[in-house]
Amino acid sequence: MSSKELINVGKISGVFGVKGWVKVFSFTEPRDNIISYSPWLLKKGSEEKSIAVVDGQLQGKTVVAQLDGIADRDHAANLMGWEVFIKAEQLPEPSDDEYYWSQLVGLNVETTGGVQLGIIDGLMETGANDVILIKGDRERAIPFLLDQTIVTIDLSAGKMIVDWDPEF
Repeated sequence: MSSKELINVGKISGVFGVKGWVKVFSFTEPRDNIISYSPWLLKKGSEEKSIAVVDGQLQGKTVVAQLDGIADRDHAANLMGWEVFIKAEQLPEPSDDEYYWSQLVGLNVETTGGVQLGIIDGLMETGANDVILIKGDRERAIPFLLDQTIVTIDLSAGKMIVDWDPEF
């Protein structure tokens, strides 16, 4: 991963209490991992700011965090809607056969027969398994099943080989 690459790990979705805590919709797994990645780079439109995470915890199905310099509900409310990014270097290196979604987005996808399907545009969680979303001559959704539908991932070559019928 490039040390300059930014990873979107969540979004500030609300306020919590009166002491400046914010609710965060976390994209990390587990959800509360987002708390350990400090500082955050907050972005909204063309604005951005770096801010340290002072404290945080799971609160029901959401994550709440106390951010440095945010001491009351009004200041916290001003952060609603801001996207939360971190530097890729803040993440631990994935083990073999593990990938961050951000590493896969943008890879070229081709079948074992050499047919170009397109580029990975995103991924989505389902109950059974993750699904890669591919944009090419048409949009495709392929189950992300290592050693089944996913044959090879070569990050340095920017390519993924899949065992998939291009007509499907």
